[in-house]
Amino acid sequence: MNEKKIKIKASWIIAYDGHEHRYLKDGEIVYQGQDIIYVGKRYDKSVDETLNAVGKIISPGFVTTHAHPAYSPLDRSLLDDVSGDKVLYELMLPLQRSVPLEMRTILYEFGLMEMLRCGTTTAVDINFLDTAEKTVPLIKQYGNRVYLAPMTFSADLLMDPKGEVKYEWMETESMEILDHNIDFLKTHENTCDGLIRGMISIGQADTSTEKLLLKSQEYAKKYQMPVTIHTAQSGVEYQEMLKRYGKTSLSWLRDIGFLQDNVLLGHAFIISGSSHANWFMGEETAAGDLEIMAKSGCSVAHCPWVYMRDGAVLESFARYLEAGINMSIGTDTSPQNILRNMRLAAIGSKMADYNPKSTTAADVFNAATLGGAKALGRDDIGRLGVGAKADMVIFSGNSLGMAPLRDPVSNIVYNSDKDDVETVIVNGRTVIEKGQVLGGDESEICHRIQEMASEVWSNMPENDLAKRSVDELSPLKFKYWKN
Repeated sequence: MNEKKIKIKASWIIAYDGHEHRYLKDGEIVYQGQDIIYVGKRYDKSVDETLNAVGKIISPGFVTTHAHPAYSPLDRSLLDDVSGDKVLYELMLPLQRSVPLEMRTILYEFGLMEMLRCGTTTAVDINFLDTAEKTVPLIKQYGNRVYLAPMTFSADLLMDPKGEVKYEWMETESMEILDHNIDFLKTHENTCDGLIRGMISIGQADTSTEKLLLKSQEYAKKYQMPVTIHTAQSGVEYQEMLKRYGKTSLSWLRDIGFLQDNVLLGHAFIISGSSHANWFMGEETAAGDLEIMAKSGCSVAHCPWVYMRDGAVLESFARYLEAGINMSIGTDTSPQNILRNMRLAAIGSKMADYNPKSTTAADVFNAATLGGAKALGRDDIGRLGVGAKADMVIFSGNSLGMAPLRDPVSNIVYNSDKDDVETVIVNGRTVIEKGQVLGGDESEICHRIQEMASEVWSNMPENDLAKRSVDELSPLKFKYWKN
């Protein structure tokens, strides 16, 4: 690890004062090795190198708390303009089963590049063990900070030719898988100069047994790792849990003792009292699921793009914040673009509440930085302050997306995109320079992804119970030209 003392002079630094982000104009930030050692107006001590970011903005690196980089590029040209539950059960499941292991590593490499290009320095990678085992060298190569989260399920999901979702239970096998996942996480915990950490990942609420969930919490406490689970993510899940237990997923997770302050909920989107559920919690108030989450101290990973693509918005980001829930931002599937997801989180909340002030740029910026850090139990990422990790993003202040500049966070959230990201530093290592990924060749990866995608799409009938082609599952937007 490079232990040089490096100073950056910048026109704007989104600095952390110990309590909140604040704008530091014409300031300096100094880091040595992995850590920030100074943030302020002027650093008078000697340094080994000085970088000039005058006219630019230094932001803390962003945290995506819910990502599937090993599959997400293949979502493109496939998961658009189809209904929400169809995406999950009819398209995503056969898609995942059509991707062999050797392809997943290339997809993962693409995902790491895309996250860095958009300023994401920390990611929760929700994956499978066989893929996670192959990703460690890539994390070292590209320099992302990653929480590896190989999933465990108590049941496999299938959609039969009639369109009915079936659960194939395998509890004994799932407990063995959980043990293997834990062994893997223990082996890699805090390796790669601290870039790799472990997170216990349970697939979904409706595919989990009480035994699996409580065992996962036992491991979480023993090894001091956070836990994540997809929950309240689909109408199928919501109705299944009502039918199975007579209560929502969140009620059930609370009642069995799983839902605690170390839990990160993926989505928590379809909840009691929302129009998506159109159901209230009996003797409890309409806000029941919100209250359950707030009282538990859990966090939520909100992934707005995947729902807005399906015509739905969270009801609402502002209500969750007002209830006292720690909100973070996830990128889920393609694109791994946290800038877009911050923007959509704010806009979606305004739409849901019919209120332009409902959720501000500051709210979603906080969620993508401090909220993500809190969800992971960290106080040294998602902020630019003394003692924090040297994870930072330098944005142009003079581009079509960023000029004119008066309020940096407003411009970042509502106007910026990956082309405005000039430099990314993770753990003190520069991983993006002049907008280019230093760890690999973007053009080469994109070419390989195109070749792979064509093969995967052609194999999808073999993994669909109705044996449908990719064009039947996701019709092309226009017909082919006829000679």
